[in-house]
Amino acid sequence: MATYVPNTLHEQQNMLASMGYSTIGELYSSIPKDVLLNRPLEIPNGLSEFEVRSKMTRLADENKVFQTIYRGCGAYRHYIPTSVKYIASKEEFVTAYTPYQAEISQGTLQAIFEFQTMICELTGMDVANASVYDGATAAAEAVIMCREKKRTKVILSSTINPEVIETIKTYLDGTEFDISIVPDIDGRTDIEYLEKVISEETACVMIQQPNYYGQIEDGDAIGKITKDCGAKYIMSCNPIALGILKTPYEYGADIAVGEGQPLGIPLSFGGPYLGFMATTEKLMRKLPGRIVGETLDAQGRRAFVLTLQAREQHIRREKASSNICSNQALCALAACVYLSTLGRKGLEQAAILSMSHAHYLADQLCELGDFELVYQGEFFHEFVTRYKGDAKHLLRYLENHGILGGYLINDKEGLIIWCATELNTKEEVDHLIEILKEVNENEVNI
Repeated sequence: MATYVPNTLHEQQNMLASMGYSTIGELYSSIPKDVLLNRPLEIPNGLSEFEVRSKMTRLADENKVFQTIYRGCGAYRHYIPTSVKYIASKEEFVTAYTPYQAEISQGTLQAIFEFQTMICELTGMDVANASVYDGATAAAEAVIMCREKKRTKVILSSTINPEVIETIKTYLDGTEFDISIVPDIDGRTDIEYLEKVISEETACVMIQQPNYYGQIEDGDAIGKITKDCGAKYIMSCNPIALGILKTPYEYGADIAVGEGQPLGIPLSFGGPYLGFMATTEKLMRKLPGRIVGETLDAQGRRAFVLTLQAREQHIRREKASSNICSNQALCALAACVYLSTLGRKGLEQAAILSMSHAHYLADQLCELGDFELVYQGEFFHEFVTRYKGDAKHLLRYLENHGILGGYLINDKEGLIIWCATELNTKEEVDHLIEILKEVNENEVNI
């Protein structure tokens, strides 16, 4: 197989010599040998369009798509109005073009500007960026925003989504940051422990609201402790929950981040998703990624431009604290259309229905006798139960009936995180309960 290399051997040698190397192998010497590919790639021969389509169709048929879902943990099934896909699919929006040239990108820039405005309205913050890759990325970028010379300690609540915590650890690996994890008490951040570990060296404290277990954190108390110590307060939040809960700004947060997938973006087997970031005016110049601003053109007409770009990868790139140089424009557009379609009352209704369905589900599960709530605090639309039987068996049984049950977080203790949204109606929950009544691990063959 021929390989196209866009430079000559002579040019390659010159580039290697400028870096102090003589061979390509020396250039990659820092890569562990057990992950370094030392053989040619075994790429199969090309196929025709018909053959590719047939093969991909067969692969797609192996997927199991559930119409009834009681699982969340960061990705949620909400109703998406038809207008969202219709508008987001219009050809003037479906483009990979980066809107640097404002004179030919006014439509895209305005869409991003409206998205930023809506995120600010949701979070109560002063300024938002055009989005980042996902909620976990947003959380990690927020921590980096808090970097100060004498403050190198990062405090994370253990009730943050574990995948978000791991992403933050990956981002901070090899930096001067030192991460401390605050344990939980009854599913919520241990505030007394936080008071013991926070210090003048703390750069930031991050919590999730509602947290990974669905519990509502005492955001006011945590915010006061953080502020009294002079650290930055980061809150990762569910955008649907913001339809009825206090905003991060009202809790005193300096930075609000979150996963925007619930805002009109389908589950899509895990992506692409949408990370949102918003902050106060004081931290505006530390906000990574692109920001669209509103101005006037030479004729005094409303216009949109990328702004504050000098702080990033362009003029002062050697001082940049982030390498985020793009945004999830199409996902942000979908979120913008979704929020515009629902409006304030629609978002509030989606939040109220999600919460009421989750509480009804929790009550019905506990009435079965084999389930009990693990945490007694207030929750939004997720909660944890302890199942007295074989939890894996239970979930497999539900799958065989076309239902994706909760997420098993502890097999030995039978701990399951359940989630309900506006789509999990009373009739749907009642159907689930009837199937659960049939489960008997001694009699049912799975």
